[in-house]
Amino acid sequence: MRIKSALAAAVVVALAAGCGGGGDGGSSSAPDEPVKLDFLSLAWQKESVAANKQLVEEWNKANPNIQVTYVQGSWDNVNDQLVTSFEGGDAPDVIHDDSPALSGFATKGYLLELKDKLPAELKSDIPQSAWDTVTFDDGKGAKGVYGVPFLQESTVIIANKKLLDAAKVRMPTPAEPWTWDEFATIGKKLTKGDTYGVAWPMKSPVNKTLNLALNFGGTFFQTGADGKTTVKVGPQEKEVLQRIHDQLYKDKSADTSALGMGTADPLPGFFADKYAMLPVGVYLRQQVAEQAPDDFEWVTLPPLKGTGSEQGAVSQTLSVAADSEHPDEALKFISFFLNGPNQAKLAKGDWLLPTSQQAAADPAITTEENGWDVATASAKNLVVAPFLKVNGFDEWKSKVATPALQEYFANKISIDEVAKKLVEDGNEVLERYQR
Repeated sequence: MRIKSALAAAVVVALAAGCGGGGDGGSSSAPDEPVKLDFLSLAWQKESVAANKQLVEEWNKANPNIQVTYVQGSWDNVNDQLVTSFEGGDAPDVIHDDSPALSGFATKGYLLELKDKLPAELKSDIPQSAWDTVTFDDGKGAKGVYGVPFLQESTVIIANKKLLDAAKVRMPTPAEPWTWDEFATIGKKLTKGDTYGVAWPMKSPVNKTLNLALNFGGTFFQTGADGKTTVKVGPQEKEVLQRIHDQLYKDKSADTSALGMGTADPLPGFFADKYAMLPVGVYLRQQVAEQAPDDFEWVTLPPLKGTGSEQGAVSQTLSVAADSEHPDEALKFISFFLNGPNQAKLAKGDWLLPTSQQAAADPAITTEENGWDVATASAKNLVVAPFLKVNGFDEWKSKVATPALQEYFANKISIDEVAKKLVEDGNEVLERYQR
């Protein structure tokens, strides 16, 4: 998931104040006093924070015997701060995080295992593909569920409608999306004068390309009979890498100057007709809706199709601290907070995709306005990101994959050279995590 540009200090203050249910709000309460829970939320967008706080307020009014304190946190360095609070025994009762972070916490025993504790209604409303993102080894040879997944992200195409109409291209639908071949052809058709067909912001290229690689069955990792995971870069993994590279240097339909940009950086150029299409996360629709000139028409187009349309996904999650004095009450709150109607509110506030099947049918996020219908429909293509289960992925990503992919997309090394770097240097990293 995205790293939010909020103040990490909020987390430091909150955790230092003693967020744990096992602390001030736990067993120290008198029998006739309400149970007190602390909920660490990482919501950051204005609409999302408002939705979170509203749901907490609704809960507190309806449940005088279980009172929840909303604690505003930040995605910046939150996991380091959580480690400190876990080790100090004062972790928040209910913890908002993302699924990649849960694996290490689960192995260390910091999170409550939830598999047999979840209400049937909540469990059945969320598809297994989403539960797979929060299922990890417990460090003792067993698998467990360590969070409730509730928001996910897909890559869609945000496009300039005026330019598409002028080029008379076929408008894709969730039922009949563009293939990668069509996308390449249309990109060339839209490239004329000062306009490029596509901008690929690749400041952080790893998650985007690995998730999209699943369009062609590319997983980048494989586990052998000995249980060891190694890096794999074969024809399936190379497909998306090569196709993006071709747009940049063969078709010249993608602007090379956009490569160093973050996801939102191409927007000024997009509004000025410099770029016709942006393959980006669904959440960027919010900034487009808020920042686009009044006369600018834009559309959200569905994910591309290779041999399939699958994309890798991680989830935002709510977990319960293993040392919470009130785990049952914490789960009751989570079940309320993440029911279908409430997930729809949270998804709307964060411009992301709910995991709840009930929420996905809510009129608020199936409307054509701002592309919600296309965005929500893309959730059906999400599967667990293969890298989510790989010990050592973060180091492989930062030390090996990011610089190697940046070199490749800058046309400094070949497809075979980038593959060699990802595999050989990558396996040296992974080996240290499997001894």
